[in-house]
Amino acid sequence: MVTLVGIGKQYGRGYPVLTDVDLTVHAGETVAVVGGNGSGKSTLLRILAGITLPTRGKLKDLPHSIGYVPERFSATTRMSAYAYLCHMGRIRGLSTSQAARRTEDLLERLRLEPGPDFAIRDLSKGNAQKVALAQSLMERPELLILDEPWSGLDSSAHGTLSAIIAETAAAGSSVVFTDHRESIARVETSQRYEIDGGRVRKSLQRRQGHR
Repeated sequence: MVTLVGIGKQYGRGYPVLTDVDLTVHAGETVAVVGGNGSGKSTLLRILAGITLPTRGKLKDLPHSIGYVPERFSATTRMSAYAYLCHMGRIRGLSTSQAARRTEDLLERLRLEPGPDFAIRDLSKGNAQKVALAQSLMERPELLILDEPWSGLDSSAHGTLSAIIAETAAAGSSVVFTDHRESIARVETSQRYEIDGGRVRKSLQRRQGHR
């Protein structure tokens, strides 16, 4: 479980990006946060991931193992997808052989094109997004955070991503994802929130089936 209590975020003297956000995500839950561009979704997720510090409020019970997929994955490295993911697996405590097996399994499941030996910087946006997703799953995270994860993915990967989210939650992890258009949320959610003007409120529509 992770809890946000009275979270606020403001950059300099500008308008608050987030205001008085209270949010609890329990183990095994899948939580969707929907809102338009500039509504504060990405900032909220970066705070959840421990990347951005809030201006006020606090996080409680933040897990040690967090998988995070940003909206825009930095795809400038010359490393191949295979080498990068093996490296990330080793950083997260996997043995060389474990990291290699996990990399192979994830890239096969996600159907990376044109293949695992191509440099990440030469991949399309959608395939770079698959690498970003794979790195978040090299070890099972206690909290999986996905910022507009369907953006740029080819249609063949949509169902795979939905299945991965469902499996991750079923294994006892918490999953939080954002979307800018509520109508294209593709997974069943435990809770659904709307964010507008930096304020987060529960949506009346709590559960969304597969589309």
